[in-house]
Amino acid sequence: MTSRDSSANLAAPAAARLPSKVERFQSLDLLATLVAMVRGDGTVLFANSALEDALGTSRRSIEGASFLPFFTEPQVLRTALDGARINEYAALRYDARLVRHLSEPMPVHVVLAQTDTPDEFVVELLPLEAQARQDREERLIDQAQANKELIRNLAHEIKNPLGGIRGAAQLLEMEIEGKDLKEYTRVIIHEADRLQTLVDRLLAPHRRPHVVGDVNIHEVCERVRSLILAEFPRGLRVVRDYDTSIPEFRGDREQLIQAVLNIAHNAAQALAERMAAGDAMLTFKTRISRQVTFGKQRYRLALELHVIDNGPGVPDSIKDRIFFPLVSGREGGSGLGLTLAQTFVQQHHGLIECDSVPGRTDFKILIPLP
Repeated sequence: MTSRDSSANLAAPAAARLPSKVERFQSLDLLATLVAMVRGDGTVLFANSALEDALGTSRRSIEGASFLPFFTEPQVLRTALDGARINEYAALRYDARLVRHLSEPMPVHVVLAQTDTPDEFVVELLPLEAQARQDREERLIDQAQANKELIRNLAHEIKNPLGGIRGAAQLLEMEIEGKDLKEYTRVIIHEADRLQTLVDRLLAPHRRPHVVGDVNIHEVCERVRSLILAEFPRGLRVVRDYDTSIPEFRGDREQLIQAVLNIAHNAAQALAERMAAGDAMLTFKTRISRQVTFGKQRYRLALELHVIDNGPGVPDSIKDRIFFPLVSGREGGSGLGLTLAQTFVQQHHGLIECDSVPGRTDFKILIPLP
């Protein structure tokens, strides 16, 4: 009697389960970028939430349909997909206009690339406005870093000979007797002291330790508001537009007060004519942004603090340079206020942006929240 092989009774090992379409693509829903996964013939396999919102159409009606009619010039996408199928390129970029339900077509920058799966392509759509904003943010960050290095190096180069000039003037003053000649040495000493103060201000953000604690952004705004109203008591109305649900976050309270004060003080000075007319207005507005990208990083939550004034706006001649050191649109201004404000906010991994037209200037402070 032969014995039955016991291994025959063992079940065959289960085949590895392939991930479903939803599991493969669900992470794309976390992106703010508009993304579609399509076949080579243009059929949509998956559309993420951002694309669904932009098109104003449900995902159910997008998936399974051709992606070509969603563009004002569908043939361009058709040609791009044909080229990608025969591996003419790894990725293709071009500008197009996306057709939206009950809205004007949206200008977008299209990035088409093949995935590791045969006959599957990812189509990434970057709204040109968002792309321009991202480019502007990157320029601001690079600019601030360059400013930081320039300021530190320049300040140190100035500081050493400045001390020698002042010391030599003091020694010279002790040797001479005539009052008229001593006036000259006093001018040298006075100007050396003035330059020393300027250098100390340039170096201040890099010398002072970052003191971290719990920060309530509305306490910061209220502190700045009281300082501004104390200096400009007539003709200026300061409006509060707060989202009181914004949580506290870790940061340097004094640095943030100084950053907001520098922006608000500049705004108040620009409102001189409006104050004389009695209709000057400065607004502090706080909001929460979700799933935002700035500084080349994506954050789940971010604080938006807007300082808005109804003044004449930033002069066109300095719009692109307002965060540069020693650039000022006001006669007698040091040109350091906005530079220092940007430095303080960047020490919180944030960024300051400016949008200005005559009658409305909006400085927006972005800081990531936990």
